[in-house]
Amino acid sequence: MEEEIFDAPTVTVTDETGLTLDCYVEHNLSVDGEDYVLLLPVDSTIEIVSWQDDGTDDEEAVLVEDPSQIDRILPTAKAVLSEQNLTIKRTAVVLTVEGDLPELAEEEYSEDKGDDEDEQEELQLLASFYHEDQEYAIYAHLDPYFILARMGEDGKPILLSPEELKRLEPMLPMIEDQLFDVLE
Repeated sequence: MEEEIFDAPTVTVTDETGLTLDCYVEHNLSVDGEDYVLLLPVDSTIEIVSWQDDGTDDEEAVLVEDPSQIDRILPTAKAVLSEQNLTIKRTAVVLTVEGDLPELAEEEYSEDKGDDEDEQEELQLLASFYHEDQEYAIYAHLDPYFILARMGEDGKPILLSPEELKRLEPMLPMIEDQLFDVLE
């Protein structure tokens, strides 16, 4: 697999707990006099789900978001991914893996429709594992995982607070249109 080389500058964002995430700056934009950047993580983004019995013959995938639960299962997840020469990283905003993702096989592909039929997320199954009798699966995002951040006065990106996101929410369709025009 050929290594992708990006010309975009890289920056590091830090969350409120001190976790960092290296990102490419995909696009700069200004909204109401504030400068924002659209960031793309350098490493592949992943999510871990647990399989929960939903009372039928099917099981429901539940996203693992609780930091203490992630801390408990992370050593097992790291061991499982290391067999594929992938290194899982505990980073700001989203978990990531360093290394080349395996070739996509049809049975490893999943479309998570989420709550909205229009919001389909394409995922690649990387590994499944058990921890304390609970089944988990690790999926890589196949679509780009963009992060919107505000530029600070020191020239460093700042992750948006829930309040800032709420304030920007009415403008998000305009921001998305502006970004997708540039990215096409």
